[in-house]
Parts: sequence; structure tokens; C-alpha cells
Amino acid sequence: MPPFNPGPRAFLETCRACRSSAFQRSYRFQRRQLSSQSHIRRKPQPFVLFACFLGVGGLGIATHNYYDYPIFTSVLAEAPPALVDIKIEKTKKRKGLSKEENRENISSQHLQVKRSWENPGVYAWGSNSGRVVAPDSDEQTIRTPRRISFFDGQLLRDVKLDRNFGAAITENGDLLQWGIGFSTDVRQPTATLRGKNLKSLTISRDRILALGSDGTVYSVPGAKEDQEKGKKVSESSWIPFLNYNSTISYRRLQPHNLAWNEKVKSIVSGAEHLLILTSAGRLFTAASSSEEFPARGQLGIPGLVWATRPAGPYDQPHEVSTLRGFEIAAIAAGDYHSLALDREGRVFAFGDNSSGQLGFDPTNESTYVDAPSLIPIQQLYTNTGLSPTVKQIFAGGNNSFFTIDAATIARPGSDVKPSMLGRITADTWSSGQGILGTLGNGRWTHVQGTPTKLKTLSNLFEYDETKNTVVPIRLRSSSVGSTHAAAIMDNVTHVQAGTSQGTDSENDTNWGADIVWWGGNEYFQIGNGRRNNLSVPGYIAPLDSGSEGLVEGKGGKSGKRKEEHRFQITPRHAVLVGGRKVSVEQRVECGRMVSCVYSGV
Repeated sequence: MPPFNPGPRAFLETCRACRSSAFQRSYRFQRRQLSSQSHIRRKPQPFVLFACFLGVGGLGIATHNYYDYPIFTSVLAEAPPALVDIKIEKTKKRKGLSKEENRENISSQHLQVKRSWENPGVYAWGSNSGRVVAPDSDEQTIRTPRRISFFDGQLLRDVKLDRNFGAAITENGDLLQWGIGFSTDVRQPTATLRGKNLKSLTISRDRILALGSDGTVYSVPGAKEDQEKGKKVSESSWIPFLNYNSTISYRRLQPHNLAWNEKVKSIVSGAEHLLILTSAGRLFTAASSSEEFPARGQLGIPGLVWATRPAGPYDQPHEVSTLRGFEIAAIAAGDYHSLALDREGRVFAFGDNSSGQLGFDPTNESTYVDAPSLIPIQQLYTNTGLSPTVKQIFAGGNNSFFTIDAATIARPGSDVKPSMLGRITADTWSSGQGILGTLGNGRWTHVQGTPTKLKTLSNLFEYDETKNTVVPIRLRSSSVGSTHAAAIMDNVTHVQAGTSQGTDSENDTNWGADIVWWGGNEYFQIGNGRRNNLSVPGYIAPLDSGSEGLVEGKGGKSGKRKEEHRFQITPRHAVLVGGRKVSVEQRVECGRMVSCVYSGV
């Protein structure tokens, strides 16, 4: 007897019976999940079809390519589900609120910007073993951003943090120091180097290097005891022929043979070395630690080690003669390696390359390179139809980062539209150690010589309403610590709400720049309250997330929780601080197992 074949009609009736009984509840539930387009046919759920097959004998192998059979489409061609009612969200404006109060009510970003202006200061988190991120606390770690009360209401020119000591430059240019590495007896930040009109600083393993507005480089011991016991410098006074000794010990680092009107423009330091960039684009290097002389090629002077150093102070600056003729525009330093970017977008690297941090694979002959070497950036864009130019460099620990503008070009045989020629794609690349996620590329890699792209921070675009065009989203700046990093995006920002007739709407709010974090998180230095490392950039909660999470209810009582929002950093803007108008912005700093955000001028 031939096998039973029910035919399309019998199979249809069987499936209808199954759906109208045991699976009716699931079907009704799915209908409730439909959007306003719920009249579109629904594909059958696999378990519904399987039940249908069991209900009819002899159809055992009929499951092959079941979505291609017209009979299954016919099963679904019954009466279309009812449309779901669409509810329009009501405005969030509450009666009795002023325009500014309404802006705060509808936008967390607006509230963040306002708080950064009204309450300037320093937020810090991460390892507190050296009492740096929380000087008044004996906690070993600070999991989320916390204000350092000493800096409440203060604007700072610069801040640098290590897990054992911290340093900051006040608004009037004095140096502050704190932490166990500075003194075990002093808890609060203390003024040390005064009256030098300092504008920026960097730190090595045990010293603070500060740059004065006149181009003078000062090297200050990190420890209070060394400042008191060390040799004092003779300084001149405003009274002619009257000199006096400085109150603390420090050293001046002055590059030789500077041209007329040439002065030091910027400085950066690794664990043992210092890079000095002049206004003429010349690069000098020097030892920056009292403990160890640089010995991994990071000075960029072939053959220069402690035994071969020239006569004179051990920390005297040396010009990197290999780079003469290249006008250097930017510098960056990791713990034991150096980067230099010239005006043409070429990057030179030297120093330790044990993790590939120089942007090319290490060799078996040596783990370091003691002369500047050109990183082959062009090879990253071979056969892509893009012409790359490096715009920024960043470094820290055993890692290097490069931001690149890649312009679309015409190639033989390509069919690029004329309107696309010259279109810029902004990319971010990294190299070095990635076992803790510091590469930011989603991988956990020990050694990464060839730069790898951070897809999360590359090929991003947005519409600029001011320019009425689509623009690439670049990195505005980045800070790289020993194992983690943060990047501020150069997205469109708005800080003019309520300042003119065109921005005086109750719904016109301020917002800042996006900032993302990634890398090692053993000491909660990323600031998300968790301890797991991150291999891709991610957001953290607003700095005042404790108060941000609640809205005020009746009678001043706490109400329901607001939506969660990400932290956005406030761009530069002129605001009233303490009754005076000041141009201020929020800045980020990643150090050795610590992080901070501060109000900078």
C-alpha cells in the first residue's frame, strides 16, 4: 500500500488545528509585540511547524527548505493580525517650570554641562594606595569618579597623576603636589614651586617636569624630603644685584644652541626620559629620572647610555640630530619609547619595541631601536583608494596611537564618483601591548607591531547643522595611561542654549563631547564601577551619577530614577566663575592605574 499523502488541503487543516489550540496563547503574545507594520505576514515559528509535522503521519522528511514551499506561505495567509494602537509620547515639560528648569528636566547632557560650569573641580578614581585620587581616605580603590574636595571651585592649568603621587598647576601658575610619594605626613595638595608661571607639566618615575610660560623647563623631585635636602638654586629678585636661594631643590633643563626667539614649546615624559619640542620644530631628549638613566634607545641618540654620556649634568638635553630638517609638530612618549610627528604627517618612533609599540614588528636582534625610524603608515592603506595623513599621536605605557585622515583619491580603473574625491575618513590605529585590552581593537594580544584599527573610533560621520553637510568625527584628544586609555571625540557640541534669540527655546539644550574608555581595569581606573578589562572603547556614567540618577519629587523628596545617560565632557566656553568670565573646559588624564577629569584653563 503506498504511503499516505494528505495533500495540501489536509495539511492546511491540520496546521490550523494545531495553531488554534495548544499554541493560541503564544500567537496572541506575538501579536502584542508587533509594531505599526503588523499587517506584514509572519513567518512560522519552527516549533509550530514541528508540531504540525507530528500531527500528520508520513511527513517525516518534509522539513527540507520549508520556508521555500508555497503551502507554508498559504498557512500564514489567514486573517491579518489587528493593528497595534500607537501612542504618541507626551512632552516632558512640566507646568510651572522656567525655560532653564525645563532644559534640565529633559536633558541629562544639559545638566552635566551646567554642573561643570557651576562646580568646577577635580574628579578622580582608581588605585588609592598612594592616597592620590582620594587624599582624605584610606580606601585602597575608588571605583567611580569622586571629587577631591581640596580642588572644589578651582580651575587648573594642568594635572598629572601617578598611583603614588599627583601634581597640578594652579590657575596662577604654581605647582601643587600630594600623595604618599610626595609625603606620608601631608594629606592635602601642597604648593611647592611658586612664582614660575608654569603652564604645563609631565611626570616621570620620580620627578615632575614643568614648563614655564617663558619656555624654561623645571625638573622637580617628586618627594618632599628630596626637595628640602637637595641643592637649592640661586634666584634673582626684583631688586638689582640681590639674589636668594630657592625654597626647594630643583633643576633647570635648557637645550643648547637655540636660535633667537626659539623656545621650548612642549614637553612629555616617559618613566625615565623626557622629550622637548621647540618652537622651531627641533626635538631634544634628556634623562628625566633620578633613579635610572635611559638605556632602551628612547633618547633617540645612537649609542648613548650611562657609560657613554658626555661630560656635564646627567640630565642635560641632547638634540636628536637624525630629525634635523624635519619640522616636528607633535611628540608623545610611552614608558620607554618615543614618537615624533612632523608637519607632513610622517611619524618617527624610537625606543623599546618589545611589544611592537613602535608601529612595526620587533626583531630577534634587538628589542629596541635607538634611532628614529619612519613608521610605514602608507602600507596600512594599500589598494584602498585612500591617501593617509597622520594628524595626531598619543602614547603611554607600552602602547602607541595614531589618528589618520584618509582622503579618497582616483585610481586607474576605479569608478569613484567625482563628488567622493577628497572625502575624508577619520581613522584611529594602535600598536603595542593588548593583553589587557589597551589596543582597543576588541582583541587580547600580547604583541601588536603592525598598527591595528580601532573600528569603534574609525569611519564615523555626523550631520553638522551649522555647515549643512556630513562631516567625519575625529578624535579631539586622548590620554593614555600605563594600561588604560580615554579618548574625547570631536563630535558636534552645543553650549549656547539660552544665550541668544535663536537658542532661547525651552527645548534647546546644551551637550558636550563624547568620551570613551578602554583597557586595563584592575584598580577600577576606567570608572565604570566594575573590575573587568575592556578591549573596546565604552562609555561610563555621568560624573555625578549618584545625584544624577534621582529626580526631585514633591516637597523636595527623591522621586523616580531618570534614564541612564553617558558622561559627556564639556568643551571650552567662556563662563562666569566666581564673578569673573573665564574660558574653561573639562579635560581628562589617565595615569598609572588612576584617572581624573578636571576643569582646565
